[in-house]
Order: sequence, then structure tokens, then C-alpha cells
Amino acid sequence: MFCNQCEQTAQGTGCTKHGVCGKTPQVAALQDLLSYAVRGLSQVAVAGREVGVTDAKVNRFTAKAVFSTLTNVDFDPARFDSLIRETVKLRGALQQKVAAAGGPAAYADPAASYQPAADLAGLQAQGEKVRLPINWEADEDIKSLQEITLYGLRGVAAYADHAAVLGQEDDALYAAIQKKMTQLADKSLGLQDWVGLALDTGKDNLRAMELLDAGNTGHYGHPVPTSVSLGHKAGKAILITGHDLKDLEDLLKQTEGKGISIYTHGEMLPAHGYPGLKKYPHLAGHYGTAWQNQKKEFPAFPGAILFTTNCIQEPAESYKGNLFTTGLVGWPGVTHVPNGQFGAVIASALAMPGFPGDQAGDSVMVGFARNAVLGVADKVIAGVKAGAIKHFFLVGGCDGAKPGRNYYTEFVEKTPKDTVVLTLACGKFRFFDQKIGDIGGIPRLLDVGQCNDAYSAVQIAVALANAFECGVNDLPLSIICSWYEQKAVAILLSLLSLGIKGIRLGPSLPAFITPNVLGVLVENFDIKPIGTVDEDLKACLAA
Repeated sequence: MFCNQCEQTAQGTGCTKHGVCGKTPQVAALQDLLSYAVRGLSQVAVAGREVGVTDAKVNRFTAKAVFSTLTNVDFDPARFDSLIRETVKLRGALQQKVAAAGGPAAYADPAASYQPAADLAGLQAQGEKVRLPINWEADEDIKSLQEITLYGLRGVAAYADHAAVLGQEDDALYAAIQKKMTQLADKSLGLQDWVGLALDTGKDNLRAMELLDAGNTGHYGHPVPTSVSLGHKAGKAILITGHDLKDLEDLLKQTEGKGISIYTHGEMLPAHGYPGLKKYPHLAGHYGTAWQNQKKEFPAFPGAILFTTNCIQEPAESYKGNLFTTGLVGWPGVTHVPNGQFGAVIASALAMPGFPGDQAGDSVMVGFARNAVLGVADKVIAGVKAGAIKHFFLVGGCDGAKPGRNYYTEFVEKTPKDTVVLTLACGKFRFFDQKIGDIGGIPRLLDVGQCNDAYSAVQIAVALANAFECGVNDLPLSIICSWYEQKAVAILLSLLSLGIKGIRLGPSLPAFITPNVLGVLVENFDIKPIGTVDEDLKACLAA
């Protein structure tokens, strides 16, 4: 196997024997093969659009399949077997429609005529042969940009899939994903073409995040500042982690009146700020301190645990008896719950002991998405003009197990008292319970939300720039990003597509970026690797 798509890849170059994330060589090969098969399906979908043929099922499946190859989403070989065969089945049916409409009956890309082997061993061999579906004959810089684009598309597909669950879809976004998948086979594209395609993937991601934002706020209202308990109540309990707010809503509805408290973990924390979710009294709080989040643990949780999307590495065996997954998430030996029907999860929670007593805990604030922040924009602007607020830091992104992420905790702890820290995504769980005070009643640590709420952060930055009649790059704003997987790649491309410069990226730079490509990013966007906290803070405040 060879996989370099996440930040903690072995020795900073690539996993070749077994994924640091828990991915097996078999799963790595199956993911590559699924990507290859989707490239073939996309060839037919793109040809279909040229003769007026589109298929909503194919579009929706494309996002689902690409999303399933994201780090830590699905490690179940049987699920990939099914997805690969479904890809080929959909491709065959669509080919017939396209040919009947006057489109091509055959395609130059061999991925468009690929046929799956009879069993998993055969599929693994096919995956090891095709490898990642980029142009392996291209020079290293073009391959690097192709990987950046493909990994970015995986992030785009994740957000598009989340949005579609909430009824928000855009055919133009599906078309963009499929077109770029076909371009991975286009050997005529040069270096500058691929630079453009990578940045255009960032624009696609902005659209995907916009759709997801519309889905979340349309269903649950705009987040409002909310205090969330880190303690727990006596009684039966379910912990839900991940990103899918629809799953949380369904779980809350199905547990009403059953004496079960629902606790969030990880990227579910921002759910407490949505009026349509916080109205449920048995949404009891958030489980886990910053230290426990760093360790990726659910220490002694006496109830059922539900994963809704990728969050942590493959779970320890000790959790698997009471662990459930939904959506695309899959691990061997873990029960998968289809279509939001959580009866098995509820039964497991009722059979477990639950918490023996109440335990008071600290609390944290959530709900500072764009509406909440812009609602006090006059105070923020007045604070800047009066000198009470000297600088803004956006410290956010992914978390992971690789050493070096204590940088972000130390950075937040050392920010001066006349600065404001906005944060989002799971990287904040290194410091989300820090008490760093307020400025004129405005908390210095503002939780904007999940990783997809980078859309809200961008809207906040644009609104502030407009208020001060300057560009975003002229604001007293520094962006300090941590990355781990492909949604972070997509968000970084989104920021670059907006022309935002000076981003500090860590804890290490992507293994799939060559020195020449990094040089282009540094020259055009002033991207910087993180250094020491003291040096970086000094440089940010001097800018």
C-alpha cells in the first residue's frame, strides 16, 4: 500500500505497510479502486451532460462514494465491495441512456470500462494495480497538484453529502466534482492548468459549505451563544459524535420520554447552539475534557456510543460492544445502523448501567457563528477603534494523534488579553475549555462551530473588512490552521481561492506537496509552516 493523504502519515512521507490511522493494505487498495471506478462513472456523467442526460441518483452516489474514501470514514472491506459494484452498475445504466441520446458508446479512459473482480481478494489486487487514480506518468509537481485536487474533492464531497442529507443540492456542484474526477485522466493538462484546478476546487468547496450552512440553519435556526455543561446526570446515556446534525435530531426525537440523556462529543459540540436542537431537554451536555479529547478517549462511558461521521482513529476493541455507526461510517466488528433508525442504539443504552449519580462539571460556550458575531459587530468594531481589541486570531482545523498539536493550546494560552480568538473544527478540543476572559463583555474565545463553519468564519471576516473599508488581508487577523485530513485540504483551498494570504499551517506540511508546489503557494499566498509559538505570535502582532 501507499497512502499519504493525512497529516500523520508515516515518517511524513507515506504509509506503506499499515496506515497510522488504522487503515489496512486491503482497505487502502479498495479505496483506490473505488476512486478509479468513480473516475469511470464520472466520464459517463460528463458525457451525458453534453447530450442533456443527467441522473440524480448518479450525482448523489458520486458524492457518497468519494466521501467514503476520506480518512477515518470507512474501514470495512465489505462496504467497499458493495460501493465498487454499485459504481459499475450505475455506470452501465447511465452509459445506455447516454448512447441512446447520441452520446458516446465507448470511452478512452479504461476506468469507464472497468469490471470488478469476483471477490475481495481480486478487488484488492485490482486496487493495487490501478493505485490512486492520478496520472502516474506525469512529473512530480503535476502529480502533487493532482493529489491536492483529488484530496480536496474528497472534502468537497463530504460537505456535499452532508448538505444533501438536509435537502440542499446543486447540480452544478455535482458536475464540478465529476468533471475534475475525469480530468485526473487528462494527460494534456500542464502545471498551470492544475494550479487552476486546485484553486477551483476551493471554490467548489465554498459552494458545498454554503449549501450545508443553508441546510443546518434552515432546519435548526442560526446558532445562538449557549453554555454547555461538561458534567453529567444520573441515568441512562448515549454519546453521539461526528458531524451529522440530522442524525442527532433523529436520535433526540426517538429518545424523547425514555429517560436517556444525550451527550455530544467532538464535532457535535456546536449542535448545542442550534435552537432546533437545544430545545430538547435531554440534550444534556458534552462529554470529555480537553485532555480526554486529545487522547481520543471516552473514559468509562456507561452508555451507547454513536459515530455519525469520521472523528477518531479506528476504535479500541474495548468500545466495540456498545459502539454503533451510521451513514458512511464503518469498521469491521462495529454495528452499523441504517437510515437513522436508532432502536438498537437505544436498546443498548437501556441495557447498560448509565451514570450512577450526578457529576457537576465545568461549562463551555458555543454558538458564535456569523449571525451571533455580526449581531455584536458594532461592539467589536468599536472595540477595535478604541484599541481594546488589537488583533483577531482564527485558530482552528483538524485534530490528530501525531505529536506537535500542543502548539495550538499554547498559542491560545499565550494570546494577549487585548486579542480575540475565533475557533472552529475539532482542533479546538485542545483548548476549548480554556478560560481566557472577555473584552467588554465579548468572550475572547469564540467557538464558530464545526469544520464546515469555516463558511461562517469567512462571512465574519468579509463583514469586518467591509466595515473597516479594507480587504480581508488588511484586517488585524491571523489564521493559524491545523490540518489532518481532506476536509481541511478543501477548506485551505477555499481560503486560497478567496485570495487570503499569510496562513500558518501545521503541525507539519502535507507529504503530497512537492517543494516546487510549496514554492508556488509561498510566492502567491505567503503560506507559512508554523514555528514556535512565541516567534509566530510576535510576527502576527507585528504585521
